[in-house]
Amino acid sequence: MRITGNPRGTRKNRTKGSSAIGALPLCLGLITAATLPTVQAESPSANGESRNYNIAAQPLYSALSALAEQSGVQFVYNSELVKGIDSPGVIGNYSLEGALKRLLQGSQVSYQFNNGNTVTLHKSAALEPQSNAATLPSITVTGLEIYADTDPYNPSYTRRVTETATKTDTPLMETPVNIQVIPKAVLDDQQTIQMTEALKNVAGATVSHGSGGLSDDIFLRGFRSSTYFRNGFRIDSQYASIGNRQMANVERLEVIKGPAAIMYGRMEPGGMVNVVTKTPLATPYYALQQQFGSYDLYRTTLDATGPLTQDDTLLYRFNGSFESSGSFREFVNSERTFLAPIVTWNISPRTQVSLEMEYRHDNLMDDPNNWPFVDGRFIDMPRSRNFSGAAGKVNVEEKLIGLNWSHQFNDNWAIKQRFVADLLDTAQNWPGISVDTPDPDNMVSRSVTFVPTQNNTYYTTLDVTGHFGTGPLEHTLLMGGDYYRTDNISDPYTAELAPINIYNPVHNSSPITPFSPAGWASSNSADFVGLYAQDQIKLPYGLNVMGGFRYQYVKQWDNLNHTEQPADDEVTPRVGVLWQAQDWLSLYGNYIENFGVSNQWATTLTGKPLPPESGQQWEVGSKFEFFDGKLSATLAYYDITKQNVVTRDPSDVTGNFSIAAGEVRSKGPEVDIRGELLPGWNLIATYANFDTRVSKDNNGLEGNRLFAVPRNVGSLWSTYDFRQGDLRGLKVGGGISMRDGATDGSRNGYQTAGYATVDLLAAYAWKVEKSKITVQLNVNNLLDKTYFPDAYWSSASSTRTIGTPRSLLGSIKVEF
Repeated sequence: MRITGNPRGTRKNRTKGSSAIGALPLCLGLITAATLPTVQAESPSANGESRNYNIAAQPLYSALSALAEQSGVQFVYNSELVKGIDSPGVIGNYSLEGALKRLLQGSQVSYQFNNGNTVTLHKSAALEPQSNAATLPSITVTGLEIYADTDPYNPSYTRRVTETATKTDTPLMETPVNIQVIPKAVLDDQQTIQMTEALKNVAGATVSHGSGGLSDDIFLRGFRSSTYFRNGFRIDSQYASIGNRQMANVERLEVIKGPAAIMYGRMEPGGMVNVVTKTPLATPYYALQQQFGSYDLYRTTLDATGPLTQDDTLLYRFNGSFESSGSFREFVNSERTFLAPIVTWNISPRTQVSLEMEYRHDNLMDDPNNWPFVDGRFIDMPRSRNFSGAAGKVNVEEKLIGLNWSHQFNDNWAIKQRFVADLLDTAQNWPGISVDTPDPDNMVSRSVTFVPTQNNTYYTTLDVTGHFGTGPLEHTLLMGGDYYRTDNISDPYTAELAPINIYNPVHNSSPITPFSPAGWASSNSADFVGLYAQDQIKLPYGLNVMGGFRYQYVKQWDNLNHTEQPADDEVTPRVGVLWQAQDWLSLYGNYIENFGVSNQWATTLTGKPLPPESGQQWEVGSKFEFFDGKLSATLAYYDITKQNVVTRDPSDVTGNFSIAAGEVRSKGPEVDIRGELLPGWNLIATYANFDTRVSKDNNGLEGNRLFAVPRNVGSLWSTYDFRQGDLRGLKVGGGISMRDGATDGSRNGYQTAGYATVDLLAAYAWKVEKSKITVQLNVNNLLDKTYFPDAYWSSASSTRTIGTPRSLLGSIKVEF
């Protein structure tokens, strides 16, 4: 028995265990549908005013869920009725009955409009078995409801449709690419404040400290990247201290594994993280949350959305947060302010425009995590010790503005464009400490470099999508292009700080010499132009074929020296095949090529620029869905090779020149399991085995594992939400994260120790009139494990990424 509900209307019957009074109308509606003839009756709700619907072709059960969300009605039916049936979708201006007819086209399913907002579905009369029996089987209605993906109350740990991998709304079970989604429910349960904290829920993803802890330092399938994406817009930290991604307006994270250059241009071949932000809703929703935790953490967030006009022509959403925090590390603190308004204008049923903005102001502290390496080992010292003192102050101001519009020409063809301008100003102080060369008195020298930077980025993309058929084949065609421009200006100055004793530090963060030019001022610009095309073809017998390519053109120049680098250009293809053998089982494989980072600024003996990095991936895998998509799993094996890695020129005796002869390889299996095992019981389980090696090198690194990448990584997270009885409203949960040690990637071969950390969750929610109040407590690193995810040793300076000790994070949240 399935009831697809009304997330846009009243919030009754959202979970199992609804009251008998709330379930009674649904029971009566079902019984009425079972006893009446299957003639389609009309009702005011059926033939009301027309409205615009935008529901892509997809399985019928998920199409009905989308129609329920967009229309405000409830559908009641047996889940077996729609099992294995696809819907052509509905796009355009229709009455409710017209939209429903379109969704049910070819399904041999009939409908009955009942009193109120309930519609029952059943077999068409011609298919009903003839029987003289007058007794109906008993039916129990539990009040189960399907939520819209964007419903703020949606408790699901899974998503079934995404457009990040293909730029089209494609069910994950039909996408021959490994993509994992971390929905808002997971972010809420784990109280995720920093984006990288959420990536422990994805197999093949690890993170590091990154630029004094002030950049999102991401490793995917063993490849390190300073880039993440916001709704498809590239944000590159360039391993600078620009501050971490704010999470107040994040709806979900979508992680593509493997090269994604065909859709998004130059990047590392391990994959990409796409942050999907919240959009305005037609149903008013307001939430205020106060978080407080260890190390003087206080964070206030606000979420407000709804219509600005009675006809829902104008919708708005506003998200904001203010955070003040200390740290277990000495002298490290932060204040962060974030504002994110967005307005959507539904000009017509087929045309929408959105104007959005993000403003961020951060006062931060750069902490390079220096840890002296003396006499062949890291010295013993408290994990709180910070040799930089208060020298690493960083101020960040970022203003992002975006204009997005889309238009539906007809039921099959649509166009959309996005423009984003991101203006980033930072004043960074980078501490430098020679912690590995103490004098006889155990003193080491220190310095600080002041780096004022302006980084402006402009991006636009245009996509045309069409659906059409050629005989038995169904095509989803995408054609598009994008333009990405960056302008970066930096003028650094450096000064000396007082030396410090590594065993008995006395802090003085004031420079002892005047600031002087550091000698590496820069003013660089780059243009990235891309054109791409893709065809997704549905064949008979569950076969799906995807093919496409991208042409990428990159031009870079140095404005200070008035020099221009020769342009890089490349064509990168992607091919994928998927066989959906059963509704719950898909087998897939893909071959993808990658266009990587530029090597044009490397110094060569001949003076000629080096070609950019390139890469290829082979992958095979299987995808599973159980319990109507509530539980999903992906098993994959991949093999990635990256070429043109810069390495030493063996013909150069000085060691100052490079060639692009290096090669790196990463391969291994991955397992991702997430979703609901039983009503109220959610689970996330991940495992990855990384075989990452330098396969070619001229600098003595061949055969070495890559920096900061462990061999085995796994995680388990589970929660149980009591939905009935005296404990109703209580949620408990916990998890464990485990990993092997990681090498420093150098010839020294230093390796950290493996470790495991344990987290716990307890929350309680209750209703007060129309409001929902939730109190929650998370305990991270419950056993107070001292651990070091990665470390790097050199003769000049060494660092260790230091894990956070046991910490508590509490929350009070009010929603209405």
